[in-house]
Amino acid sequence: MRTSSLQTLPGTSQITVLWYVIIIGFLLVYPWIASPFWAVQIGVQSLTLGIIALSLTFLAGYGGMVSLAQLSVAGCAGYMVAILGVNSFNMGLGWHWLAAVILAILIATLFGTLIGVISVQTMGIYTIMITLAIAVGFYYFVRQNYSIFNGWNGFAGLKPPVIGGINWRDPVPFYYLSLAVAAVTYFVVVYLRRSNFGLSLHGIRDNDRRMRTLGFNVRAHRILAYTVAAFIAALGGILMIWLNGRISPASISIGPTIDILVIAVIGGLGHPVGAFIGATLFTLLENFAIDLIDRERFNLLIGAVFLAIVLFSPDGILGLWEKLRRRTVSASR
Repeated sequence: MRTSSLQTLPGTSQITVLWYVIIIGFLLVYPWIASPFWAVQIGVQSLTLGIIALSLTFLAGYGGMVSLAQLSVAGCAGYMVAILGVNSFNMGLGWHWLAAVILAILIATLFGTLIGVISVQTMGIYTIMITLAIAVGFYYFVRQNYSIFNGWNGFAGLKPPVIGGINWRDPVPFYYLSLAVAAVTYFVVVYLRRSNFGLSLHGIRDNDRRMRTLGFNVRAHRILAYTVAAFIAALGGILMIWLNGRISPASISIGPTIDILVIAVIGGLGHPVGAFIGATLFTLLENFAIDLIDRERFNLLIGAVFLAIVLFSPDGILGLWEKLRRRTVSASR
């Protein structure tokens, strides 16, 4: 309702289109004007974290289900690629990269669906606690299982394929690969939001009893939402291991798990693009916190930013931006 009322203000739709054109143009030329560090460590990392956070945004923003297991789903996809494919420890099955990636996505999506089957039995704080318990359990499972997951060491030497003579780990190709995946997941979420499924999910979030009375299968809708979110997180997980070149229990520990929630909330749970904005801010702070504050106090810094945004704009950075833009347009009338 806020967006529709905002678009009725004179000139707002034209300004929005102009902003979209500027942002898309910037994203397309970014790797050519940025150094390899900025293209990969800032650009690709922001897109990768944004994709995983987008899966949480879809669940929490549209379905009202806050899951802390999205990084576990992403980690599951990453581990499956390492186990089914090739890694530097020679512990993989050596499958073709495409077969390994497809099966990894399917397994991770199934894993996320099973999380949904368990989680939809509860709501609110209980959902958060259950998904947190699953995330902790998965962390200790991969850490203590040496025969399959190689314990604490995990797997290294994980690289994207070379296709058509192009090394997709080079900065420019890898950036465009990540941008393409981010764009697809973003538009999928936008489409689903406006689809019958998305509208039904909104209704279930707002009043599940009324939707159940109207004949909707509330449980099935929620589980399907977990399936969609798991698919998105799986794509982000594969990009994550290709970015880092490795995966280990540290990649899916409690700290990074909470980071995904922080990223989604900072950007704004009600906006798909908010996941990427939050991820960009988080990545910049993570890489340059040492210039602002002691590196070991990074969590204090990101916590302060998180607290400030939640206090002044519960809808995240985009919520604050819309409020300011609304006041500006109204004042100019």
